[in-house]
Amino acid sequence: MTSTSTDPRQLSARGPDLAVEAVGLCKAYGPVIAVDDMSVQVATGEVYGVLGPNGAGKTTFLRMLFGLVRPDAGTIRVFGRTWEDDDIGVLDGVAGFIESPRFYPYLTGRQHLDGLALLDGGHPPELVDEVLEVVEMGDRAHQRVGTYSYGMRQRLGVAASLLREPRLLVLDEPANGLDPGGIRDMRALVKRLAARGLTVLLSSHDMDEVEEICDNVTIMSRGTVDFHGTIARLRTMAPDPGYALATADDTRAQEIARVFPGLRVGPGHGTGLTVVGPRPEVTAYVARLVQAQVELLSFTPTRTPLEELFFMLTDVDADRAASA
Repeated sequence: MTSTSTDPRQLSARGPDLAVEAVGLCKAYGPVIAVDDMSVQVATGEVYGVLGPNGAGKTTFLRMLFGLVRPDAGTIRVFGRTWEDDDIGVLDGVAGFIESPRFYPYLTGRQHLDGLALLDGGHPPELVDEVLEVVEMGDRAHQRVGTYSYGMRQRLGVAASLLREPRLLVLDEPANGLDPGGIRDMRALVKRLAARGLTVLLSSHDMDEVEEICDNVTIMSRGTVDFHGTIARLRTMAPDPGYALATADDTRAQEIARVFPGLRVGPGHGTGLTVVGPRPEVTAYVARLVQAQVELLSFTPTRTPLEELFFMLTDVDADRAASA
C-alpha cells in the first residue's frame, strides 16, 4: 500500500495556529515498533481524528503527547511548547483522558467534580454546574457513580476534563464500548464542544465516528501513517459502494449483470452475490432484475465506501486472516 503520509520536512512551522505539531515521532518497546516516523498537525479549533485498528499506535501517540512515555525520536509541540523546554508546562490548557476514566463507585458525580476542583486549586461552584450541563448530566450529578452506565462515566470524564477550561481536549476512543445510544450522545457532545471553539483530538477505530465529527484525520496501521488529510479528500479516494445480493436465481442475476459494464458482480462470501459499482448503475441493475422477474431475497450494503477505504489502507482484513 502506498502511503499518503506527509513528509515531516514539508510540515510548516505555523506556531500559534497549531494546537499540536508532531514531527518524526518514533517509539519502540523492545523489538516492537509502536510508532514509526509519525508527523501530525492539529490546527486550533478543529476536531482531529487519529484512526486505526487496535495496535496501530494511536494510544502510544497520545501517551507521548501527555508525557506518559517519551519518544525515542522526534518532537511534540503543544501550542508551541515542547517537553524538552517546558516540561509539565506543555500541558497548560490541555485536558482529557487515555483509555477510560476511573471513578470511585460510592461517590456521586458531583462529589467527584468538587473533589477534583479542590485538588486543582479550587474552582467556583458555578463552573461545576456548567460542565455538568455541557455533558447533559445535571439531573444525575447527585447519584453515585456506581449506578452510572459506561457512557455516563465517559461523559463524567469529559466533565472532569472541562473543569480545567482547556483549549485542547484529548479523548482516547471516547465511544469505545458504548451502546448505540451512548455513541450518539458522545458524538453529539464532541460536536457541541467543537461549536464552543474547543480543539478536540480524538483516537478511534470507527470510520463512521471520524467521518461524522472530524475535520481532518490521520489513518495509522502498524505504527505508521497511511493517510493525512481532510475527510472531503478521503471521500474522493473511496471506492465504489458494495452490496450483498441474494436472489432466487443467482445464475440469471449474473447474466443480467453483463449489461452493466461498470458493475462487478460475483460470488459473495459464503452465499449469494456481491455487487460493487457506482450507485446509479447499481440502482439500474436492481430495477432490471425486477423487470426480468428475478426474485430478490435480500439486498444490503456491505461496507460504506469510507469503511472499505479504511480496510484497504490499513490491511485489516489481511491481519485478521493471518491471525485466524
